[in-house]
Amino acid sequence: MCDQENAQEQSSVELGDVFRMHRESYCKNNTLSPEQHKVINAICNCRTSILGGHIEQCDNCDNIHVSYNSCRNRHCPKCQSLKTAKWLENRQKELLPVPYFHVVFTLPHELNNLVLYNKRELYSLLMQSVWETIKTLGKDPKRLNGLMGMLAILHAWGQNLFPHNHIHCIIPGGALVNGEKWRSSKSNYLFPVKVMSKIFRGIFISGLRILYDGNKLKIPNDSNLKTSLSIRKNFEALLSSLMKKPWVVYSKKPFAGPEKLLDYLGRYVNKIAISNTRILSCNKRSVRFKWRDYSDDNKVKIMELKPEEFMRRFLSHVVPKGFMRVRFFGFLANACKRKNVTTIRKSLSYEPIEEKQKKDIRSLMLELTGDDITICPKCKKGHFYKIQIMPNRLTKLNPDTS
Repeated sequence: MCDQENAQEQSSVELGDVFRMHRESYCKNNTLSPEQHKVINAICNCRTSILGGHIEQCDNCDNIHVSYNSCRNRHCPKCQSLKTAKWLENRQKELLPVPYFHVVFTLPHELNNLVLYNKRELYSLLMQSVWETIKTLGKDPKRLNGLMGMLAILHAWGQNLFPHNHIHCIIPGGALVNGEKWRSSKSNYLFPVKVMSKIFRGIFISGLRILYDGNKLKIPNDSNLKTSLSIRKNFEALLSSLMKKPWVVYSKKPFAGPEKLLDYLGRYVNKIAISNTRILSCNKRSVRFKWRDYSDDNKVKIMELKPEEFMRRFLSHVVPKGFMRVRFFGFLANACKRKNVTTIRKSLSYEPIEEKQKKDIRSLMLELTGDDITICPKCKKGHFYKIQIMPNRLTKLNPDTS
């Protein structure tokens, strides 16, 4: 490991390069889940001839450009931009003229190993515990006495790729009362952090106890545990120790307008454990990447890991098949969102600007990157048009590949 305070190096390799260089040896020496195998293959094949693509030609200078298809895997750093742009377009249509609060709920690190073996169960419990906390405080007659709304985003990693299980919550400042009236919170204050922490802790531990008593948890072998307590032999002692410590809940200032909110969501909603821009180099012996040390005045440093350890850390954050990392709750739940947003806007006498037609890929990427993807980069005048389609070789070899 190498920590340097001045990490000004530029990225020269990508995550796909790391996996292509070390995939064979890592898969040979480690037991992987089907999801992890799929992630490795997707990232290795992304935007290569294996997935096919098309050949384009400029209508002005005849410049030829080859464009390969993306893997569209949610863990791939190359495949999130367009997905994020489309998602943000939909969120913009749902904005309310109220303050939006950003609250982060974090699980104690003593639970990291248990989470690793029970991702689906404990990620779901974490999501539900956070929502029950917000919902309980919102329904309190002494507070807002109504139904809250919440957007929750699961992140399972820290900057150093170690487990750091936490939920980012975007919460409109107010509650829907009796399904018809909006009651606003204070403009710079939602709920007390200490109160949220205690309620969150109690709800999660209660749910954890139910899962354990119902034999719904996989317990790792003692030899794999890095904590001082054996979960199997001392489960009650573990819960007791967790009840005695304060759980971390962090409440940030409200976003300064809808533009700042959308900017934040654009950076966080489809974020993966590490982006290509943070990876500096890769060879047979090591992978070097930038990371931000929050415990040391947020300094940007460089970490150096063996390729096997780097891949192990990254792959430990692959979520179970079908698990939704981004969820909506309360009056923002998908089943009733449209109706509730309309009701709240009416209660606030707010009429949004008339919605524009859905944007095409060109317009979305222009907004996101500032570049027109149809203009030839060579002459800066002509536009590309397709002249040949290249088939997906992977599908041809294995028609069942999804």
